[in-house]
Amino acid sequence: MIEALMANIIWMVFIVVGGALISWSVHFVPVGGAPAAMAQATGIGTGTVQLAAGAGLTGLVSAGFMMNVTKDLPLILASGAVGAMIMIAVTMIVGTWVYVYGVGCVPSSAKVKVDPITKYRQDLYVSQGTEGHGLPTVSFVSGVIGGGLGGIGGALVYYALIEVGLKAGLQGGGVTNSVTGNSLVAVAAMFAIGIFFVNAVIPSYNIGGTIEGFHDPKFKKWPKAVISSLVATLLCAIVAIVAISQLGGI
Repeated sequence: MIEALMANIIWMVFIVVGGALISWSVHFVPVGGAPAAMAQATGIGTGTVQLAAGAGLTGLVSAGFMMNVTKDLPLILASGAVGAMIMIAVTMIVGTWVYVYGVGCVPSSAKVKVDPITKYRQDLYVSQGTEGHGLPTVSFVSGVIGGGLGGIGGALVYYALIEVGLKAGLQGGGVTNSVTGNSLVAVAAMFAIGIFFVNAVIPSYNIGGTIEGFHDPKFKKWPKAVISSLVATLLCAIVAIVAISQLGGI
C-alpha cells in the first residue's frame, strides 16, 4: 500500500487539489434551494449537492471526451471548465426565463443595494418578505466562475485516476494503453463521482441554506469548507489510489 501511494504521490496531489476546487466552486454558484423555487430567494431552485455534482460530472464528461483526442493536461482542464461553465450558464438562463416570464418577478439581490457588475439598484425591486428573487447579473457571473472551478476540479480528479490506472496496468502487464474502451474508465469514473459528492456535501453545511454568489456575506466562510475538503479528499485519494493500483491490468 505504501509503495502504491509513494509511486502515485503526484496524482494524489492532483486529486486533493481537484476536490478542494470542487468545494470552493460551490460557494460561487447561486444556490437558492426550495425558497428560490418559490421566487422567495435569489439563485437556482435546487441544492448545493446537485449543483456541485452537476458541475463536477460535466467537467468529468468533457475531460473524458478531450482525453480521446489529446493527453495535454491544460487542454483537458480547459475542456472540463468550459463544459461545466456551459452547464451552469444554461441552467441559470432557463431559471431566469422561468422567474421573469413565468413568475413575473424582476431578478434582484437582497444582499447588496447595488449590483457589483451592472451598478443597478437592487433594493427597489426586492419584494417585501423575500430575500430577493431570480438571478441578477452578479449571481450569473459568479455562477459561471463557480462552474469553471468545479469543471477544472472534476477534470483534474478524473485525469489523475485514469493515470493511476494506466500506470498500474502497465506495471502489472495488462493491456491498458488506451483511455477508452476498457473498464478503467468506469472504475475511475465511479471513484471520481464519489469524490464529487463528498466535496459537495461539505460546502452545503458551510453555507447553511442559500447563497447568492461571491458578493454574499456567506462567501467569506469558504476557507473552512476548503480545508475540510482537503482532509476528506486526501482520505478518498488514498482509498482510490490503493484500490485502483491493486487492480493492475484492468
